[in-house]
Amino acid sequence: MCGGADRRFPRGSLGTNCYVAATAAGNECVVIDPGKDAAAGVDQVVREHRLKPVAVLVTHGHVDHMWCVAPVAGSYDATAWIHPSDRHLLTDPMAGMSRETTQMLLGGNYQWAEPDDVQELSDHQVLELAGLRFVVDHTPGHTEGSVTFRSPYDAADVSEVMFSGDLLFAGSIGRTDLPGGDHATMLRSLTDKVLPLADDIVVLPGHGEQTSIGRERATNPFLQDLIDSGSAGRVTRGL
Repeated sequence: MCGGADRRFPRGSLGTNCYVAATAAGNECVVIDPGKDAAAGVDQVVREHRLKPVAVLVTHGHVDHMWCVAPVAGSYDATAWIHPSDRHLLTDPMAGMSRETTQMLLGGNYQWAEPDDVQELSDHQVLELAGLRFVVDHTPGHTEGSVTFRSPYDAADVSEVMFSGDLLFAGSIGRTDLPGGDHATMLRSLTDKVLPLADDIVVLPGHGEQTSIGRERATNPFLQDLIDSGSAGRVTRGL
């Protein structure tokens, strides 16, 4: 990122995207959403690019996004960052699970614990980590503590990248039928925190392929419904 390196790799049975972001090989890095089976992938990327993880950012507390937060943070003495409304899910992820996910995990001897160093996120907070700048947007709806992270990107046709977690996908949005989810709140988050963004922002979602704000504004039926209802204006470029 910012002229350096970023890597995405889907992990676990739910195919959650884990991201590793750094300014360049050989530098410090940030890990975003290390879900199930992500620890080995993080280790591979770190060794391949000679990186040092200093922070683990969690877009929300669902188990498919935070399964390996403690192992990854502990392995590299990194700080974990999560919104306070979802912090309880670090130690009690069953409280946020769907019935099908709970059934999938039944019979397993799973234990979760907070990392040694956990810091809480707030709306509009700016994090300066590993030479990168992340703007935190609190975007509840999928969970009460869902957030996105926006970071400047050094490219002529891309002003920022946004790690959207399960707020926004290519062609869809996050589900709101799980514990802590609320559809009306999700629509407010999309209206207030997504629709005002620049079209050239690249969206790196929690599942599936990357997209852009402009593409989703033009093709995503959920955003189009909000636009048609007159819920939000738009900008075309910049932070």
